[in-house]
Amino acid sequence: MNLPNKITTFRVLMIPIFLILMLCDGIPHGEIYAAVVFGIASCSDFIDGYLARKYNLVTNFGKFMDPLADKLLVCSALICFVAFGTVPAWVVIVIVAREFIISGFRVVASDNGLVLAASYWGKFKTASQMVMCVLFIVNLDTPVFNVLEQVFLWLAFALTVISLLDYMIKNRNIILDGKM
Repeated sequence: MNLPNKITTFRVLMIPIFLILMLCDGIPHGEIYAAVVFGIASCSDFIDGYLARKYNLVTNFGKFMDPLADKLLVCSALICFVAFGTVPAWVVIVIVAREFIISGFRVVASDNGLVLAASYWGKFKTASQMVMCVLFIVNLDTPVFNVLEQVFLWLAFALTVISLLDYMIKNRNIILDGKM
């Protein structure tokens, strides 16, 4: 397993730590530690991709696991936000549904011997979701911070929909006949 793939695996292993820090009330300053863990995991996404491309270490494992690790991390945070009442459930449902749809595309493509890598729209979507999540985790209750949270919530939502449409248009043959 190369270094980028190890970093991706590390990101997946950080998710339970993040969830414990988010959900256990007895941990002093748990939300700050959760934000740090989430931030480190988010940064690892950019690091593993950079290293994989720069040193030609792109693998099918990385193409599959990197986006999956991102989905698991972000969706874990979003579900916490619904539980806390800070993000509307319908927004999270749309975001999670997009992730299932794209995963379905990837399964069909894989059955045809191809791996669908993340598009730039998908990368922008992921980055905006990760920033949004950090803002909601830290959750500073100030007017400026509240506006930033809302801006990134709706930016992430818009990029989620745009990236879904982008995948559907680029891969419409998968939808129409199940072939690449």
